[in-house]
Amino acid sequence: MRDMADNTRTEPDTTPARSRRPHRGRAAARTVEGWLGAFRHRLSAGELGSLPVVLVLATVWIIFQSLNDNFLSPRNLSNLSVDIVGTGLIAVGIVFVLLLGELDLSVGSISGLAAAVFAVLNVNDGMPEWLALVLAVLTGTVTGAMQGFSFARTRVPAFVVTLAGLLTWNGLMLYILGDSGTVNLDENGLVANLTSYYFTDDAAAYGLAALATGMVFLVSYLGTRRRRAVGMPYRSPREIAVRTGVLAVVAFAAAYLLNRFQGLPLALLIFLVVVAGLDVVLRRTHYGRQVYALGGGVEAARRASLSVTRVQTAVLAVSGTMAAIGGLFLASRITSVSQTSGSGVLLLNAIAAAVIGGTSLFGGRGTTWSAVLGMLVIQSIASGMALTDTPTAVQFVITGGVLFAAVVIDSLSRRSQEAHGRA
Repeated sequence: MRDMADNTRTEPDTTPARSRRPHRGRAAARTVEGWLGAFRHRLSAGELGSLPVVLVLATVWIIFQSLNDNFLSPRNLSNLSVDIVGTGLIAVGIVFVLLLGELDLSVGSISGLAAAVFAVLNVNDGMPEWLALVLAVLTGTVTGAMQGFSFARTRVPAFVVTLAGLLTWNGLMLYILGDSGTVNLDENGLVANLTSYYFTDDAAAYGLAALATGMVFLVSYLGTRRRRAVGMPYRSPREIAVRTGVLAVVAFAAAYLLNRFQGLPLALLIFLVVVAGLDVVLRRTHYGRQVYALGGGVEAARRASLSVTRVQTAVLAVSGTMAAIGGLFLASRITSVSQTSGSGVLLLNAIAAAVIGGTSLFGGRGTTWSAVLGMLVIQSIASGMALTDTPTAVQFVITGGVLFAAVVIDSLSRRSQEAHGRA
C-alpha cells in the first residue's frame, strides 16, 4: 500500500509562479473580445443606444469643419451651446410625451403664449420680472395639465387634443399681445441675461466638467454595487472606468473651448442641470417608472393598478412647463416677443430633436439626454449651413433626411428587439 501511495503521489509543481500566471496580454485580449462580442450582440438585438446619433453628429462636424475652418472654433461652439437651449428645453418635454407613445403638437404655441404673458405683465403692466416669470411658467403648466386631463379622461389621441390646443393657445397669445404685436424686453433684465450672461472665470467650466464626471462615476459605481448585491448583471469596474474616462475627455475639452471664448454660458448650465434633474426623475423615481410602464402598454399598466389618468396628466403638464421655459429662453435670445413667437419650424425641430436623439416613436424607450443629442445635430446643421452660406431650403432637406433615417432606424430596431424577445 505504501508503494502504491508513493507511486501515485503528486509531484510538486516546480514551475515558476510567473509562468503559471495567465499572460496579461491574452487576458486583456479576452476582455476586449468579450466587450466586442457583447457589443455585437446588443447591436444584433436592436439595442443601438446613442450610437447612431453620435455617428451622425461626428459626421456633420467633420463635413462642416472641412468646408469652413470656423465651424469648430470656440466662438461658434459657444454660440451653438446657447442656441440649442430654447428649443432643446421644449424637446425635453416632448421626450416625456413620446415615452407614452403620444405626441404633443401644442408646445410651440404654449412657448409663445408663456413668452407673451411674461412680456405683457413685465413690460406693459410693470410687474416685477421674477413674478412675471413664475406666472409665465405656471401658464405652461396649467395649459399642459388641462390638455393632459382631457386626453386621459376622454381617451382621444393626444395629438388631436394638442392640435386643438395649438390653435387655441396661439389665438390667446395674439389676443394678449394686442394691436402692437411686438413687445421688446429689457436688455439688462433677468430674462435677457438668461442667454447673455457668461461665467468668465475658467474655474466655472472646469468645475462643471469635474462635477459631471464625478457624478457619473459615482452613480455608475453605486448602481453596480446594488445590482451585484442582488445578483443582477452589472458593469465591470474596467468598463465604468472607460466610460468615465471618455466622458471626462469630452467634458474637459468642451470646458477648454468655452473658456477660450467667453466662458461657461449661464443658459448651458441651466440646460444641463434641468436635463440631468429630469433624467433622475425618469430613471430613479416611482413616477418615472410609471411613465415607462405606460409607454409599454396602457391597458397592462391600468390592470397593474397604475393611476393612468394622473400619470398622463402629469406628463402633459411637464411638457407644457418645459415649453414655457423654452419659450422664455427663445425670447431671451432675441430680447423680444412678437406674433410669430412659437411658430415656424419650432415645433418640428423640437419633435425632430427628440426622435433623432433616440427617443422611440412607439413609446417606452428614450431619455432626456436624447433631446440634447438630437438638438446638437439639428443646430449643428443650421450653424454649418449659415457659415457656408447654404440656402435654408437645403437645411430643411438635410434635417428631414436625418429625421427620416432616425425613424427608420427606430422601426428596424424595434423589429429586431421583438425578434429577440426584448420589446
